[in-house]
Amino acid sequence: MAKAPERFGFDRFRDLALDPSLSINQKMDGVDASRDGYDDAIWAAIRQALPRLGSPGADVLDIGPGCGGVAHSLIALAEAQGHRLTLVDHAEMMALLPPSPAVTRVAGRFPEGLAASPQADQAYDVILAYSVLQYVIVDANPFAFIDAALARLKPGGALLVGDMPNFSKLRRFLSSEAGVAHHHAYMHTDQPPDVPAFPLLKDRIDDGVVLGLVTRARLAGFDAYLLPQSEALPFARWREDLLIQRP
Repeated sequence: MAKAPERFGFDRFRDLALDPSLSINQKMDGVDASRDGYDDAIWAAIRQALPRLGSPGADVLDIGPGCGGVAHSLIALAEAQGHRLTLVDHAEMMALLPPSPAVTRVAGRFPEGLAASPQADQAYDVILAYSVLQYVIVDANPFAFIDAALARLKPGGALLVGDMPNFSKLRRFLSSEAGVAHHHAYMHTDQPPDVPAFPLLKDRIDDGVVLGLVTRARLAGFDAYLLPQSEALPFARWREDLLIQRP
């Protein structure tokens, strides 16, 4: 079983960004394993889920871009396609990204930071929040977070909430033969994984949260879909993506 990430929220990322001893990937989530060597596969999955990124002149919002290869690719694409790209994150994190005339940077937590900025009334064709929701749920309301993002979608626009670690999905995986074998190989042990029977979760994403987000979006008039991750991604067996579209 992969080691569970440290449970921390938005504010911790400022400290990570400022720590010179950390690698780029460690600055984004505290460990290298979740992204190291996977930028191309992550970017390909994002492009497949959000085809509007391939069209010129789009208004694009990235919530929590971090400072890694995917953010660099998004900036380069914005310059090539004439996108108007808005990034929302800690100023210290965004300072690690290259300058670009295609980019507007908004320092602060979403949605409060954006609501207090000159972009307060901006709507978007594409909104991306990749590997973000697991940190939102630690110290904020994930339903309010998604509600605020959906309120900013243009007609025909799409929101991708990517790389959500679903604890229920992880539990199912570790209860399978493939999951036990993965645990043995990853942890270098002959002991079976410890699979909680019915955990009561307060700061992790599970089926209740994921399916609740799908239902809430659909009842609000959006189309919402859960997407399986590509096997090319490191944690595909227990992470999934949520795609929501405004008709």
